Amino acid sequence: MTEAVVHLHPAGRLAALVGNPNAGKTALFNRLTGSRQKVANYAGVTIERKEGRLQLPSGKLIRVLDLPGTYSLHPRSPDEKITCDVLGGQARGEKRPDLVVCVVDATQLRRGLRLVLGVLRTGLPCVVAVNMMDLAESQGIHIDLDALSRELGVPVVSTVAIQSDGAARLQGVLDDHDVWHAAPSPLATQTAQADHELVSAMLVRLGLQDVVRHELSDAVDRVVLHPVFGPLLLAVLLFFIFQAVFSWANWPMDLIKDATSWAGDFVRQHLPDGLVQSFIADALISGVGGVVVFLPQILILFFFILLLEESGYLPRAAFLLDRLMGSVGLSGRSFIPLLSSFACAIPGIMATRTIANARDRLVTIMIAPLMTCSARLPVYALLIGAFVPRRTLAFGVQLQGLVLFVLYVAGVAGSMAVAWLLKHLSGRGQVRPLMMELPWYHVPRARNIAIGLVQRAKIFLRRVGGVIMVLTVLLWVLASFPAPPDGATGPAIQYSFAGMLGQALAVVLAPVGFNWQISIALVPGMAAREVVVGALGTVYALSATGADTAQSLSPLIQQTWSVATGLSLLAWFVFAPQCLSTLAAVRRETGRWLWPVVMAAYLFALAYAASWVTYRAAIWWGIS
Repeated sequence: MTEAVVHLHPAGRLAALVGNPNAGKTALFNRLTGSRQKVANYAGVTIERKEGRLQLPSGKLIRVLDLPGTYSLHPRSPDEKITCDVLGGQARGEKRPDLVVCVVDATQLRRGLRLVLGVLRTGLPCVVAVNMMDLAESQGIHIDLDALSRELGVPVVSTVAIQSDGAARLQGVLDDHDVWHAAPSPLATQTAQADHELVSAMLVRLGLQDVVRHELSDAVDRVVLHPVFGPLLLAVLLFFIFQAVFSWANWPMDLIKDATSWAGDFVRQHLPDGLVQSFIADALISGVGGVVVFLPQILILFFFILLLEESGYLPRAAFLLDRLMGSVGLSGRSFIPLLSSFACAIPGIMATRTIANARDRLVTIMIAPLMTCSARLPVYALLIGAFVPRRTLAFGVQLQGLVLFVLYVAGVAGSMAVAWLLKHLSGRGQVRPLMMELPWYHVPRARNIAIGLVQRAKIFLRRVGGVIMVLTVLLWVLASFPAPPDGATGPAIQYSFAGMLGQALAVVLAPVGFNWQISIALVPGMAAREVVVGALGTVYALSATGADTAQSLSPLIQQTWSVATGLSLLAWFVFAPQCLSTLAAVRRETGRWLWPVVMAAYLFALAYAASWVTYRAAIWWGIS
């Protein structure tokens, strides 16, 4: 992900959503704005910024900003500092909000009201949205909203973000002109030191001083957090996800392959032989189409990540893995950034900002690229499809899905080994207690998951239409020129600039079994791992004299590579830092070029060593 600076349109009122983590703030944002969202980054940092448009009942349009979750306006992390800077009008390139909507969890009023008091001290007009009212009522919690409004001196409304009309009352309040120009609450003059006593007295007057337990969550946690059954359940869950990535994606992938094949045939039939036909069929269709075909697998992976996040299970997974993480010198707090790295290392590296310990944060950054990101998935799918037979094992387990699971485990094992080594080089004797909130379980909402999947699909397709398209076209140019000399007997690409480069690199990579075609593909693959698939498609399309490579790339490499070479390339991609954007993100987060250089050096060394061992072991075992 590259950094983007958003310049706000000066017209239109701006309402900012503020709330504790897990208060349902983002769900409410999705309910208010739907698909009318713009996702970018705050100026100068890599923290995600979400803004959307809301049409009020009167027809007026306002802008809604979803600020990062925070427990107070005394920031302890970069995410919380963004929220404080925006509310204080100190964020570069950001307009100070005209109004703040404080989203409070109805089942956790004590914690939420402390944040409300902090927001009131900013002097901004404020509306309190008491969210999850349905859940509170089901637990016997009855909140007198009018009495709470009198206590706070600002409008208070109930919301249920997961229901279609759950934000209607809030929209009605936002449509009131006077709310945007309300005088500061009398509580705005209170000092922060008095917040605890003030909130406690307020809850006593409202009859809400007793803590209510969530019996269903407690009952589920007795199994999910069990020291034996909990880790087993997590392992089975992850194994099921990787099985689904292959078995569920077959049908939509076949449709995309057929469409790509038809498009290539159509171009070759209706355009004369030459550069134009080659550019469209070999560069665009074979290159870009060879990457788009893996979109179903990527969306299936994201579907499960969003499902676990929506349900409240992810923090439990961090808790379960705290002991394992502690054995290699980290805490369970590193789990969430590392899990995010399964989607992409860049947001995983960004998420390390929640880790207070500087040494833990740096180690987590350094091992984040070892998590198997979604960009590796197209490469894995291509190689597994070519060299691992589609076979069903005992209990209906798919062999290809099992191999994918092993590759993910290899990345995790590699990261834990690196962290363990760093533990013994630094940080001996440090104790890192884990303190984190375990939210109550929720039924995942299809609407929120759908919005998340659409956003991920757009990001992936923008990459296909942006950097992957540019690099694929550039590779086609390098692979098409200069023209082969008279009397040349080999494919034209061998005499091109790309062919010369590939043959030079092949000398270095020959000990690990890579041929010149693989060597060429690895060069543009430094920009993004999935480019390698498109690059191979382009290289073989230009080598195969018009063959339908989008459809036949997998059997093509199956015929031309040894199994040892395929396994070696799989091992390479478990470790290799084939992503310049990740290295750039490390530079931004650490503020120094030293750590990106160290990261690239040790990851390339690991990749070369793993590929060499895999290639030699395969040959020794007679796997060719």
